Amino acid sequence: MAEAILEVRGLVKHYPLTRGVLLRKQVGSVKAVDGVDLTLHRGETLGIVGESGCGKSTVARMLVNLERPTAGSIKYRGEDITRLSGRALKAVRRNIQMVFQDPYTSLNPRMTVGDIIGEPYEIHPEAAPRGDRRRKVQELLDVVGLNPEYINRYPHQFSGGQRQRIGIARGLALRPEIIVADEPVSALDVSVQAQVINLMARLQSEFKLSYVFIAHDLSIVRHISDRVGVMYLGRIVETGRDTEIYDRPTHPYTQALLSAVPVPDPEARERRERIILTGDVPSPTNVPSGCRFRTRCWKAQDVCAEEVPPLAVPSRPREEGGPAGHESACHFAEEKQVVAAETR
Repeated sequence: MAEAILEVRGLVKHYPLTRGVLLRKQVGSVKAVDGVDLTLHRGETLGIVGESGCGKSTVARMLVNLERPTAGSIKYRGEDITRLSGRALKAVRRNIQMVFQDPYTSLNPRMTVGDIIGEPYEIHPEAAPRGDRRRKVQELLDVVGLNPEYINRYPHQFSGGQRQRIGIARGLALRPEIIVADEPVSALDVSVQAQVINLMARLQSEFKLSYVFIAHDLSIVRHISDRVGVMYLGRIVETGRDTEIYDRPTHPYTQALLSAVPVPDPEARERRERIILTGDVPSPTNVPSGCRFRTRCWKAQDVCAEEVPPLAVPSRPREEGGPAGHESACHFAEEKQVVAAETR
């Protein structure tokens, strides 16, 4: 296993709910992220998957310090970046860059492509001499599959896929070690999604990058990720290698997600057990006690309301020496094959 370059422990982000105009009083909080542990190793892709509103994008913004966490630590090469400010934080940000979700709003419409990609050099002038920046921007355009002559064009002159390539080029400008990709293909057509994913995979090998790849599309996450973390209501409920999560899921929520993935084979679709969750996702302002998934889980018992299940290897597979040796936050975690082998 390669060295761990990013370690997240006990990450929490609560947004206060206030009432009143002149005398504002806090009456509660939105628990967007509530105790997330993650580890990213050098050269790997860590996928984070979950339904909308589970806290994925909030985690992404905290990893690049666009949001300050309420509690917890984010250590880059052993240094807690949540405690940094000024020049020290600026130096770390050079090594951790972000690709945003919406290619239409993440690019300034009043700036040319050359200015957008070259803007990091204005903030970090030591990365490129002023007279050499135009050449470096053109090289980046070529690297992401765009014509270097497009340097003087504006964002509105490009398609969605081309705009996302521009965003990726901007993220590569400072030669970072980590790129946090927050649903980088969710706003693109399916055919364009494949092109951008393949581009990111090539760039990872070429530039020795480590990715935190956030998405809600299970098939895309499996295609690009080495390890996967499944989020539900602000917490990681299961984590492991891609084959462990997709072929041998142990958490009921992961099993329900996988059972909803479309299967192109009609016969396999008929044989597959469909898991239908009841009820709605609880509000992050009033999360259930104990296990957060218990209000929708068919395995829920009294202990689920009383105790928070730890994110750990299930006791049964650990005792039996079985293959399901990955972590799951469930009192009754049990391996279940959701997608038949012939459909994968």
